[in-house]
Amino acid sequence: MKMKRSLRILTTCILLAVLAGCGQGAAVKDISQYSSEIKDITIPDDVKIIGFGEATHGNVEFQALKKDLFEAMMKNENVRVFVLEGDFGGAQQINQFIVNSVGTAQDAIKALDYGIYQTEQMVDFVQWMHDYNLTAKEEDKIYFYGNDMQRYDDSKKGLLDYYADVDAETAKQYTAQLEHVSNKTMRDLSNSQLVELDKTIDAIIKDLQSNKEAYEKKSSKDAFSFAAQYAQILKQRTQLFLNDGNYMNLRDEYLAKNLQWIVDLEATKGHDKVLMSGHNGHIDKTSATMAGYKSMGQYLNEHYKDQYFAIGTDFVTNTFQAPNGSGERKEYTIEHHNALVDAFSDIHDNIFYVDFENASQSEELSNILTKEQRMGNIGDDFRPWYKLTKMLYTIKMTPADAYDGLIIVQEATPTKVTD
Repeated sequence: MKMKRSLRILTTCILLAVLAGCGQGAAVKDISQYSSEIKDITIPDDVKIIGFGEATHGNVEFQALKKDLFEAMMKNENVRVFVLEGDFGGAQQINQFIVNSVGTAQDAIKALDYGIYQTEQMVDFVQWMHDYNLTAKEEDKIYFYGNDMQRYDDSKKGLLDYYADVDAETAKQYTAQLEHVSNKTMRDLSNSQLVELDKTIDAIIKDLQSNKEAYEKKSSKDAFSFAAQYAQILKQRTQLFLNDGNYMNLRDEYLAKNLQWIVDLEATKGHDKVLMSGHNGHIDKTSATMAGYKSMGQYLNEHYKDQYFAIGTDFVTNTFQAPNGSGERKEYTIEHHNALVDAFSDIHDNIFYVDFENASQSEELSNILTKEQRMGNIGDDFRPWYKLTKMLYTIKMTPADAYDGLIIVQEATPTKVTD
């Protein structure tokens, strides 16, 4: 009887170990030559978009890396444009703060309306960008964008404010037609209301196109361009509701289109590289996520080819915060291993960068990079039982196909949301 009980316990332990994936791989000898500090990262000259992925949203280290990597890209690659996986209209409130000192960093961050960004690290980053611009030459100033479309309010305001400047009567008309549309009401809109809203936005887009020359004369080419993009964001948000079954596919397609718009606009100002920060699942070139949608990174890779450079992230020990399904944020801890992160286990630095082209000079590392394995992937939602199987907090992918480089965080700590 005791033997059977012991066998059941042993079987359970083995099963949990397999599910959790906690087995540790071997360290590679003399590995330090294949890692570098964040401040020393360089990117190929012809790259236009540098994608930076977060393995987890709810960590201090991954959020702080936004500033550290952007600062490195400013110094090493003359990058002057930062793009966040955040609301397009809300991000323009941040840009107004960092460029024109409108409001405060705390208020600017709140405009994004995403809990994951209501953190001390994001406030510090935005404040740092603002303070840098205070003393920077005009040609060296930095700019902030969002390329997401999951909100209405700030894009709607930007569009209607523009109409108020160029055509007061039309502004009144569209203000009335869009009055019932807001972040608070958007989930209560009926399908028929959404269809009518979509028609209204189509009429706005047509009006902008038909009166482009006249409107530009009353404003500027840049102001008109932003107004047209605000209208596109409103349409994208509406289309996501109207095509709920295809939500994730559409969203990443829109993320890519909006980023392309930003790249094209900033290129006219002499900014030939942008840094874009989002979740690993959006940055990845291979659409490896279990959800089965085509990632923004794959769209970018197909369109820009070698001009898109993707930097993913992974972790070993990770304590993070995330909503638990009911909206309440909790802290969770997991330990994660794969052949790639374990190859660098002799590195003493907590955070370091691995350039895959450099790492491929090692036959041992090259074999690891081209081997499919599970890499860290935690979204802004987590349940305690997710820890039982590695499938729920990792993505199976081939590192060399998905990314051009990887930032490894050996021990990650949780952010505190300051709603």
